[in-house]
Amino acid sequence: MTSLNKEPRLDFVACASPAGLHRIAYWEWGDPDNDNVLLCVHGLTRTGRDFDLLAQALSNNYRVVCPDVVGRGLSDWLAVPMQYGVPQYVADMITLIARLNPRRLDWVGTSMGGLIGMGLASALETSLALKTDRGPYSLKPSQRVPLGRMVLNDVGPALNFEGLDRIARYVGEPVILPSFDAAVDYVSTMSAGFGPHDRAGWEDLTRHVFVPQGDQWVKHYDLKIAVPFAELTREQADKSEAILWRFYQSIRVPMLIIRGEESDLLSAENAQAMLERNPMARLVNLPGVGHAPSLRSAEQIEQVRSFLLDQSSVQ
Repeated sequence: MTSLNKEPRLDFVACASPAGLHRIAYWEWGDPDNDNVLLCVHGLTRTGRDFDLLAQALSNNYRVVCPDVVGRGLSDWLAVPMQYGVPQYVADMITLIARLNPRRLDWVGTSMGGLIGMGLASALETSLALKTDRGPYSLKPSQRVPLGRMVLNDVGPALNFEGLDRIARYVGEPVILPSFDAAVDYVSTMSAGFGPHDRAGWEDLTRHVFVPQGDQWVKHYDLKIAVPFAELTREQADKSEAILWRFYQSIRVPMLIIRGEESDLLSAENAQAMLERNPMARLVNLPGVGHAPSLRSAEQIEQVRSFLLDQSSVQ
């Protein structure tokens, strides 16, 4: 299959929360009839457009789908801020996947997108286990979603609490800037961990996370996504970590862990523990990058592409 798309297609899907319905925006690249789907899910304050270059590179092989997680980009905001969290995000992705109806699903998750991927993989694994003897109510094999390969970009079950605290301090901060150039300067400073980019690269990384409001530029997400962070204690973080380790260890598909060597969120020790606690994982360390690699350089895109398209075993 070939794809000549220069811009993605935009669509929406209705999802449910305890407070009602909300719409999720998603961007699509590649043949819309391709039932090999690659779902790319962004980090905490980002949007699906972060993956434009990666999606274009893989659009001949996949129908690449890049959602704006609820509260970000063109997606709706939640009525109840405390519902901003992995359980709601996983539920939304399951609704989106049902809409896409893939024959095979691969996953790329950056930071928060990786946590969502771990939760989704665990949910799918549990679902398949429960379907072993459901009589006439069990799903047919063709109705199941086979998860293929998973890329976890600078994220794991164990997250550095100080790194989380750093993120929490700026997420809910209202920022009003006088121009797009000022927004680019802000993003390039606050997101220096993404690694080196030229000015055009930083402009691309800014144009979908800051939007014009009158003659000023403001963040393109619901500032209330910070509310759950404000309530997070170290004890709660430890409990969440234990749950995430269970999710991670239940994953039964090949995984590529990408770590920025200067990351303050995924330590080298925790990345090594991920290898030891799940034999399906392999690790790539990227020098000169922190949290989180942007997956925009030719080298980073090739790391992801070669892993996803590798037909051999994870070993």
